[in-house]
Amino acid sequence: MRQGLLFGVGAYGMWGLFPAFFPLLKPASAVEVLAHRVIWSFVLMVVVVAAVRRLGDLRAIDRRTWLLLTAAAALISVNWVIYVYAVNNGHVVDAALGYFINPLVSIALGLLVFRERLNRWQVCALVVAVVAVVVLTVNVGSPPVIGLGLALSFGLYGAVKKTVPTDPRVSVGVEAGLAAPFAIAYVIVVQLDGQGTFTGHGGGHVVLMVLAGVLTAMPLLLFAAAAQRLALVTLGLLFYMTPAMQMSWGVLVGHEPMPPARWLGFALIWTALALFTVDAVRRARADRAPSGSLPR
Repeated sequence: MRQGLLFGVGAYGMWGLFPAFFPLLKPASAVEVLAHRVIWSFVLMVVVVAAVRRLGDLRAIDRRTWLLLTAAAALISVNWVIYVYAVNNGHVVDAALGYFINPLVSIALGLLVFRERLNRWQVCALVVAVVAVVVLTVNVGSPPVIGLGLALSFGLYGAVKKTVPTDPRVSVGVEAGLAAPFAIAYVIVVQLDGQGTFTGHGGGHVVLMVLAGVLTAMPLLLFAAAAQRLALVTLGLLFYMTPAMQMSWGVLVGHEPMPPARWLGFALIWTALALFTVDAVRRARADRAPSGSLPR
């Protein structure tokens, strides 16, 4: 339990500090940063998978699983490029909104894709979340595209990963490997065209770009270790660390605007998350309760 909490706090804490890191990679564009995240995380994951002697697992992956991992690689790439664009262009609060919405998107996908039945608490949470999105849309004058894009891409990524019967370390490595040829081709093209930033801004920039890949893979590895040791309810509660840290950075450090209507939208999202969390805790206690003593 203690190890699991340390791994979980490490993973979500690293994700929460991303708004402080990615602006350091300027003037690299969001797509160039994405390419280097893919390349260097792939290099690291090859080392990790080899170290845990899981390379042989690749031979056991069937055609359906390869297709699922390809979809997962595409979805997480979309999520990464939206996030890097957001934090490098003064939309950290919008990115935080996306990750606050994400658990609720997962509930909706469970209903629509996996035909899961929702209880009253979950229905209430979804209704409040929809109202929150409407409030934020009216406030801005358009839907919160960045927040919804992050929530939907990561929610769909989680739905795909739910059906992948592969070791998490291997699947993360495969996802990076599937995207790596495209990332390498892009980096070569922009470098030859003179638009790339990898080699023209000093050794410090090179180190930071390589570190972007390491920092991409490390939280995923810590998260996988935490997931093996913690109950899903505990893991879900820890998840809120990341958007809370990101929002704090956007408001306190980035001085992003937070008009009253925006606060109202976030308050509604937090209300929906509170309903979702209370329901998850109640169900977890019911699962642990001895027969005949289930809470009403």
